[in-house]
Amino acid sequence: MDEQLNHAPCGFVTLSKEGTLLSINQTLVQLLGYSSDQLIGHHINVILAKSAQLFIQLYFFPLVTVQHRIEEMYLSFANVNGEEIPVLINASLSQDTDNQVITCVVILMQRRNEYENQLIISKKLAEDALKETSKVNSKLEKTLKDLEENQQKLLEVNKQNENFKRDTHNELKLAKKIQERSLPGTISDDHIEIESYYFASRELSGDIYGCYQINKHRYGIILLDVMGHGISSALITMSLQSLFQRLITKGAATNVVIKELDDHLHTLFHNNQDSWHYCTAIYLIIDTDKQTIEYTNSGHPPAIFQNSAGNQLELRATSPPIGTFEGIQFKIETFNYDKGSKILLYTDGVSEPLGFHRLGSLLMEHSSDSLLGLKENILQSLQNEGEEKFKNDDQCFILIDLK
Repeated sequence: MDEQLNHAPCGFVTLSKEGTLLSINQTLVQLLGYSSDQLIGHHINVILAKSAQLFIQLYFFPLVTVQHRIEEMYLSFANVNGEEIPVLINASLSQDTDNQVITCVVILMQRRNEYENQLIISKKLAEDALKETSKVNSKLEKTLKDLEENQQKLLEVNKQNENFKRDTHNELKLAKKIQERSLPGTISDDHIEIESYYFASRELSGDIYGCYQINKHRYGIILLDVMGHGISSALITMSLQSLFQRLITKGAATNVVIKELDDHLHTLFHNNQDSWHYCTAIYLIIDTDKQTIEYTNSGHPPAIFQNSAGNQLELRATSPPIGTFEGIQFKIETFNYDKGSKILLYTDGVSEPLGFHRLGSLLMEHSSDSLLGLKENILQSLQNEGEEKFKNDDQCFILIDLK
């Protein structure tokens, strides 16, 4: 056999018409694990897998005899250990002197099978992926449909919320008007003048005050600040207002009025600690005939009293805020005043932006001004000097001129 053919990168075999191995190249011999002597002269079945032995008799030999050629016939050889080796065979039938010879070129198919297996696996994975993609798309379509339905529901809810918000805003505006109209106006006569300022940081305020003439010479002035802001605080202030208005106009002492307000708060929240609110309050009774002031301060920022000589006195707290502890004894403090004295009562929404000492200095600097002038100067200071972080609180103050 030609040397190049003997070591060609494919198998080369010649057979007799009956299938006897006439020659086999070294490449195929090494692949099968035999020696040439073990194969030459034997039937080709010796190197065929069992499944191929029947196939070659039924198809290979008849076809090559009739057509004289075979192209790409798939077979399985078997090596010396019986392991199958897939191959493709191209064969041709030719006349060699007196005998017919079948020449075969054998091409190994092991790598191709691996590639085909990988292609089959890849195809299966692709098909599975398409199925999963189809499922995902189906789920996505359902999710999108659900999302559209939920968006529609959300639009409806938003519309309802807008309607509710508008209605609530209108109701709060009405409630604010009612709250503001319930506040007393100014008082001015030959013996006393009272000016006030009230500003709610939201629609409704937790600050409330009252100024009442009890009789010809006695006046009651009260200022309260309920914890928090908004609707809940405003409802509590209005509840307290109806109570203190009735008590003050009857002439009840300052400690009695504060005690009744304290009892009322404890009754409101006796069984509901989650909604508990407390309240600071200061109540003064001014007697212009005796020129006396009696007061009870329940945890409220100290009012500032300034006599005609410009000396100032702080009307400090005499007890904790109302609604905090039950059984508190509320004290009355009493002192005399001279004509020309002034009093400033305020909530922390006024004192925190400016500071207590600034309020005292404003009262001192503008003591000769009218109450309206003093009021405007305090408001201007709140606007220009007040710290921004404190401007979201309710603001209320009362100015009293004792003539």
